[in-house]
Amino acid sequence: MALRAVVTGAGGFIGHHLVGYLKARGYWVRGVDLHSPLYEPSPADEFLTLDLRSRDNCRVATAHVDEVYALAADMGGMGYISSNHATILRDNSLIDIFTLDTAAENGASRLFYASSACVYPEYRQLEAEIPGLREEDAYPAAPQDAYGWEKLMAERLCQHYREEGRIETRIARFHNIFGPLGTWDGGREKAPAAIARKVAIAKLTGNPEVEVWGDGEQTRSFCYVDDCLEGIFRLMHSDYGEPLNIGSDRMVTINELLAIVSNHAGIKVRPKHIPGPQGVRGRNSDNTRLRQVLGWEPEVKLEDGLARLYDWVEGQVAAKLRQAASVG
Repeated sequence: MALRAVVTGAGGFIGHHLVGYLKARGYWVRGVDLHSPLYEPSPADEFLTLDLRSRDNCRVATAHVDEVYALAADMGGMGYISSNHATILRDNSLIDIFTLDTAAENGASRLFYASSACVYPEYRQLEAEIPGLREEDAYPAAPQDAYGWEKLMAERLCQHYREEGRIETRIARFHNIFGPLGTWDGGREKAPAAIARKVAIAKLTGNPEVEVWGDGEQTRSFCYVDDCLEGIFRLMHSDYGEPLNIGSDRMVTINELLAIVSNHAGIKVRPKHIPGPQGVRGRNSDNTRLRQVLGWEPEVKLEDGLARLYDWVEGQVAAKLRQAASVG
């Protein structure tokens, strides 16, 4: 008999990909979100449109499943999370608490919680060239934004539920997951998708100027979504109950990210550095514990993942430009 799982946040980028991953492994999958996936139909066996800020809705979402994959969250890129602190902290805390509570009440065997590298203290990320962040570096706590504080508190709640025998929990700290079928415009997109959009517009309009927030020397590591899914599944079925990084440990600057994408697109761009929210100065994943615990680490090369993302985004931009031209 197939295992039954629910993926909350299944209308979003990682959640939508995770539904397909679990289906390919033979699961019966329920997807739950405020909206359906934006770019293709969900492969879920059942898709429920529910607001998970409600305990009653969470009880429906987590009913009659073996595994809960808790990815639902109000989130976005730096432009969004740096200007919506109260909304993010309130809404995501309600989602986290009610999902965990009702999963335990409904008898699910395990819950996976999607945390974030945003839990790491700002004081450890003040320079562009920094060592990778180890899991224990989250304390003493001092995340930069409310999003990080909310994720850190939810981690603690998951750990205490596990320690008290209420439900087995697994926690991953995602480091900048990217790939196709995610938000690429509108203000909630993250750096790889935003860069891909800007380069595609430059290529398709013939205007080589690309805006970059700040000096572009801020650093990050980026993990392709297929690797993220593999990490989620391996962690969920391991015996490791503490938070674990899932990300690449290859650190690049935003300027380098732009160069990789524009090189794949086959154009020479002209960066225009403008003021804008940049987040911490430097962030990278230390994968030492990931390798120890799972005997695995992300495998997709950054250039290959960015090529797949760019090709998809360019198609989206081209379609939008054609639509605008036909209306005009």
